[in-house]
Amino acid sequence: MEALCAACGRPLTADEIAITRKLINRGAQAWFCVDCLARRFEVTREDIEERIAYFRRMGCTLFTG
Repeated sequence: MEALCAACGRPLTADEIAITRKLINRGAQAWFCVDCLARRFEVTREDIEERIAYFRRMGCTLFTG
C-alpha cells in the first residue's frame, strides 16, 4: 500500500516519511510531503530539503541513501 500525505493526499517518498518522523514524532503514523511540512512549520520547501540532506549526512538511519 502506497503512503500518502495526510494533508494533500500526494504519494510520499521514503525521505518524506522519514522527515515527518524526525520533525514531528518518530512513531508518527500520518506523514506529510515536503510542501505540507513546509507550510506547517512556516518555512520554505528548501529549508525542509536542507534538513533532509543534513540528517542524511549525519548518518540518520531513517533516511535513504
